[in-house]
Amino acid sequence: MSQIKQLLRLHQEGWKIKTIARELEISKNTVKAYLQRVGQENWPVASLLALEDPVLEAKFHAGNPAYKDTRYQYLKDKLDYYARELDKTGVTKQLLWEEYHKEQPNGYGRSQFCHHLYQHIRAGKPSMVLHHEPADKLFIDYAGKTLSYIDRSSGEVIGCQVFVACLPYSDYGFALAVPSQKIADFIHALICCLEFLGGVPALLVPDNLKSAIVKTDRYEPSINQALEDLANHYGTNVLPARVARPKDKALVENQVKIIYSRVYARLRNQQFFSLHALNEAVAEKMLRHNQTRMQEKPFSREERFLADEKPLLAPLPKESFEIKFYKEYKVRQNNHIKLSEDSHYYSVPYRYIGETVKVIYSRSMVRIYHQGNQIGAHARDSREGGYTTVANHLCSHHQHYLKRSPGYYLDKAKGVSPILHELIGKLFTRDRHPEQLYGNCDGLLDIYRKIGAEKADKACKIALEYKYYSYRFVRNVLDNNMVDQQSADPQKPLPGHGNVRGKDYYEKQLNINFKP
Repeated sequence: MSQIKQLLRLHQEGWKIKTIARELEISKNTVKAYLQRVGQENWPVASLLALEDPVLEAKFHAGNPAYKDTRYQYLKDKLDYYARELDKTGVTKQLLWEEYHKEQPNGYGRSQFCHHLYQHIRAGKPSMVLHHEPADKLFIDYAGKTLSYIDRSSGEVIGCQVFVACLPYSDYGFALAVPSQKIADFIHALICCLEFLGGVPALLVPDNLKSAIVKTDRYEPSINQALEDLANHYGTNVLPARVARPKDKALVENQVKIIYSRVYARLRNQQFFSLHALNEAVAEKMLRHNQTRMQEKPFSREERFLADEKPLLAPLPKESFEIKFYKEYKVRQNNHIKLSEDSHYYSVPYRYIGETVKVIYSRSMVRIYHQGNQIGAHARDSREGGYTTVANHLCSHHQHYLKRSPGYYLDKAKGVSPILHELIGKLFTRDRHPEQLYGNCDGLLDIYRKIGAEKADKACKIALEYKYYSYRFVRNVLDNNMVDQQSADPQKPLPGHGNVRGKDYYEKQLNINFKP
């Protein structure tokens, strides 16, 4: 019961002032002051006793008299102006107080001036209590301080950024050390976080990181294309926190502070020699953090997450997300585009030579689009200066050129003529590089196309008979009309003739010329 109410009740019962003071252990003057106030205001004691304690005490204690001071009345009208001026570059509380003191020499001193200004600013920015639903949001941020490991080969200490995320309903936390805050490392950390949770929340709430937000805006920020692709892949949405509004994601900010004491501090005397080893230690400390009983609550973060939140998370897709990059290129004259990141070339159907195409590539695939239609897909190859070519993308002449091989010509000849197949088989037994013989094969096939198989077979038979395995020999046989003559036996002697002198004549001539 309020001490004032007890005083009034004892007075109503007829107790003397001295006895009341002794009973309540307060001064007699204090008892007198309260009773005098009741008499001056003509307050019925019965109605006072019916009031609630705070209302009763407010009647006797009207508040701080400082706010009734004339100095405060003047300052109160200027507080909005001072709060606005304080946001300007170089304006300090000291400067504002000096200007105030010139206007009001008998006004407040510096400490009281700053106190009232601080109270006004603080009252103008009240905090709102946010209520979070299970599996609704995932808050994302980076810790301000870094962790590090030592490179064994060089002894260099390599600093790492620490990715931090938490589910606000259960405050279930996740942390991962990554090389940087670049988009590839950010996406990798976010994928690891979702796999760690075993599901996908309805909304991702990142800070305004460059790796997440391309352009900040109060009403509609521009989200990085890679993060938007990830959200589409996992069936979730992205809602960035407002710029310079850390209270929008206060729980993850608090999570970072807790991680400093429960992870950073406990690892401060340990050395790590790889990023993997560092992350194993971080994961161990985070597990202990999530399993620690929360203050003033009968459960841990992990218990609440498993009981209320994990069953409500959306399932993970079957395939993990791969970050995609977007480029535009003009198709070169050799119907290839050059992916500048790897300096590698990928083929495009030859009819798109000179056209501008859009290239979407990930760690494993390169896809090429023209006016919304996919015209090429290749496995990504990081060999610098190399070419990845699909034969169907080439024109017929180029396809023929690439298909050339001894087996290709033998198969083609087999479908034309057995004699041509035999001749080309003999042709490739010659001690020459196969590519030097491809022209002979093309020439022989051209002969069959132009004059027909019957006449061409006869010419090829002569070439096989005389063991002259070449296109030129077959061409000469045809040009000299030798295919209609009977094949001559190379072992048969020449026919007799009156003008043939014979060997005896030439032996005689030699003896004459060389006679000493």
